[in-house]
Amino acid sequence: MASLNLLIGVCLGYVTLLFGVAFVAERAAARGKGAWLRSPLVYTLSLSIYCTAWTFYGAVGYAARSGMEFVTIYLGPSLVMIGWWWVLRKLVRIGRTQRVTSIADLISSRYGKSNTLAIIVTVMAVIGVTPYIALQLQSVTLSLSIFADPSGATDGGMNLLSAGFWVALGLALFTVLFGTRNLNANERHDGVVIAVAVEAVVKLIALLAVGIFVVWGISGGITETMARIDASEIGQWHMDRSRWAALTVLSGAAFLCLPRMFQVLVVEHDDERHLHIASWAFPIYLMLMSLFVVPIAVVGLDLLPAGSNPDLFVLTVPLSQGQDGLAILSFLGGFSSATSMVIVATLALSTMVSNHVVMPIYLSLQGEGATVSGDVRSVVILSRRASILIIIALGYLYYRISGGSGALAAIGLISFAGVAQFLPSMLGGIFWRGATRVGALCGLVTGFTIWIYASLLPSFGADVVLSQSVFDMGPLGINWLRPQALFGVDGLDPTVHAVLWSLLLNTGAFVVGSLVSFPTPLERLQGAQFVNIFAHSGHARGWSASVAESEDLMIMAQRILGAREAQDLFRTEARKQGVDGHLPEPTPDFLQRLERELSASVGAATAHAMISQLVGGTSVSVQDLMAVADESAQLLEYSSQLEAKSSELSHTALQLREANAKLTQLSVQKDAFLSQISHELRTPMTSIRSFSEILRDTKRLSGEEKTKYASIIHVEAIRLTRLLDDLLDLSVLENGQVSLNEATGAMDDVIDHAVATTQAGGATLRIARVNGPVRVMVHTDLDRLAQVFINLVSNAQKYCKADVPELTIELREEQGNVEVYFTDNGVPIPNDTRALIFEKFARIDDQDGSGAGLGLAICREIMARLGGDIFYLPMTNGNRFVVRLPQTLALVAQ
Repeated sequence: MASLNLLIGVCLGYVTLLFGVAFVAERAAARGKGAWLRSPLVYTLSLSIYCTAWTFYGAVGYAARSGMEFVTIYLGPSLVMIGWWWVLRKLVRIGRTQRVTSIADLISSRYGKSNTLAIIVTVMAVIGVTPYIALQLQSVTLSLSIFADPSGATDGGMNLLSAGFWVALGLALFTVLFGTRNLNANERHDGVVIAVAVEAVVKLIALLAVGIFVVWGISGGITETMARIDASEIGQWHMDRSRWAALTVLSGAAFLCLPRMFQVLVVEHDDERHLHIASWAFPIYLMLMSLFVVPIAVVGLDLLPAGSNPDLFVLTVPLSQGQDGLAILSFLGGFSSATSMVIVATLALSTMVSNHVVMPIYLSLQGEGATVSGDVRSVVILSRRASILIIIALGYLYYRISGGSGALAAIGLISFAGVAQFLPSMLGGIFWRGATRVGALCGLVTGFTIWIYASLLPSFGADVVLSQSVFDMGPLGINWLRPQALFGVDGLDPTVHAVLWSLLLNTGAFVVGSLVSFPTPLERLQGAQFVNIFAHSGHARGWSASVAESEDLMIMAQRILGAREAQDLFRTEARKQGVDGHLPEPTPDFLQRLERELSASVGAATAHAMISQLVGGTSVSVQDLMAVADESAQLLEYSSQLEAKSSELSHTALQLREANAKLTQLSVQKDAFLSQISHELRTPMTSIRSFSEILRDTKRLSGEEKTKYASIIHVEAIRLTRLLDDLLDLSVLENGQVSLNEATGAMDDVIDHAVATTQAGGATLRIARVNGPVRVMVHTDLDRLAQVFINLVSNAQKYCKADVPELTIELREEQGNVEVYFTDNGVPIPNDTRALIFEKFARIDDQDGSGAGLGLAICREIMARLGGDIFYLPMTNGNRFVVRLPQTLALVAQ
């Protein structure tokens, strides 16, 4: 069997290989030849950081203890990648635009770049991930102990706590050397990412190799393996729906909120197109990782003695069959899972600690702040290395206090529930502009407090941190505050209970706190930027550099970025500005770019504070004003809609009043018409009947009298016929039943015909013709057009009250139309009747004239059928009617 010395040698060789891969990747990136480092394949494999020692070792143990429930740990991330890829895309865009370096940076940037909020998130992340680091220590330690006792029933005489210390020390040194050799200007670690991708392949190959050996090497094939599964208790489908739902949600939330996952999902990622491939490729990777979990668990339960640790079946099953090489490969896969998690997680956490805790304290202790010369890079690197050591030490402390005896899956779920507390503030911040810093603080503190009390502290066991009496009766005997039965809700699974209450109260406090508080101007600006990131991704808040000096900015940049990087940045900017030398003008655009570069190394809040010391304040860009305007517009949208509705209703009411007044006038006109038409019909009928009776009954009439009475009857009959013809003509025109007899003729001839017809009786109206344009030919119904002209001339004869009545007829061409003006010198039509003169039954003067008020209504219908128009133009002295035909109906004589 392989010795511990051999395992240590294999691990050292493997670590050396990873160092070599990382070194080559970083050199390639530095030379600009690292395009392959940013491929979709590398991005997808880097997401495998989710698969830690828990999923490598613990998934099998989870299946052996709880059946198919282990699937939930893979189901949550798969659902997020497939169904929530648009959320990931938004996070990636925000991360690239805002240059965020961690999940603490994201949340603090969203809520007004609050460093207080960043510190709280950082502390929560460190405490939340501590059990997860302890899990990695436990898995590596247990895997080493297996080679001392292959059955896994004992620790083989190894002191697990002591071994855990040396494992923790080795992982700490490895992480410090591997991840903090220098301060990356953009907080991306190309070497780390490619190393994680290599480890993803190693652990997948190792797990598949063990699975293939179990299925075909031990069970004898797929059919025999399925028979074993059916005969095992694992094959019996038992599903606790509440627990399945809670664990699926929990794993999906952890996939988004774990600092190491945020590091590879957002910080190390700069191409949104990779998400399209990763959205289906990563679920396939998870499927392959879980493919042989159940067969390994079933075979391990069958072959190994009772009491064997199921978390280690991946190692103990090959060792029990004498497959030392396969066992070493399996150990290497588990080691890869643990080391990759520890490296990325502690790098992410150390970045958060240095950016949001150490650097703000350091800057506040500097008497002159950002303007003091000196290299801050060494402070940043030192703080990150110290943070790594402290974080891993906390993991070891948790491992030691808990005794390292818990199931790997249980420890992992505790950590998942802790980091899931970031979810409401993170998602609320990128989708709800009303979310505020106060709401985020309330939600985070509330949820995290519940998690500590209901999940973290109970994980140590009774009488370690919490006494047994607290578990049984609650603190101070308050029964409804029992850690695993809050608010009197008893009978729930402890994990479901902790997840339910922590996330529920977290979300509630977040929403209530946001509703009762008002965001600061910077919060509102950042909220608009985050929520509408795809509309504002190219813009950010501007700076006013009236008091900033380029020399001071250079000193500060050199301290953070390093001399060469800072000088290159300033020289490039000076070249863009067309400035001689190496110092550009401190324009708002340059200051914004400088802040982004600094935020990549020390975090957004710290970079903002450092530039603020030199600049003295910020200005609001046009894009910011537009973003705030958008937000204000949405806040006032409802009020504006109400105002618009009110205005619309007022306008409608005004229209209704006008329509009612018009209807009232029409009603009066109708009544007058009915009275008039009755009179008009009765008068000729009475005359015809009276004079016909005289002719019939009187026998002594002279021939002259008979002629006189017959003439009266004739005139009255004509009058009656004309009235009936007008009514019939108007009805035909309104119903569209008229047939037009179109012909081509001169407009002057039509006017002359109308004048001659109306002047035949020797009328006193004087008609004057104004010379118009060249002879105009029209193609229309000339008789109907003449009918309109005759009506207008006749009206002038009837209603012109001047001492010397005069009518002027003028032919014009105006804006593509042919117009005929009929202007008299009579009394202008009163204002209150102008709107009704073209209505049926309307009369200009009810006391004069013998018409029934149908003439102008008939004229309007005729012109509508001819494709033209007729309208009235008020004048100071007199009246003017205009008849208009479109130019398309006119043919100018050549």
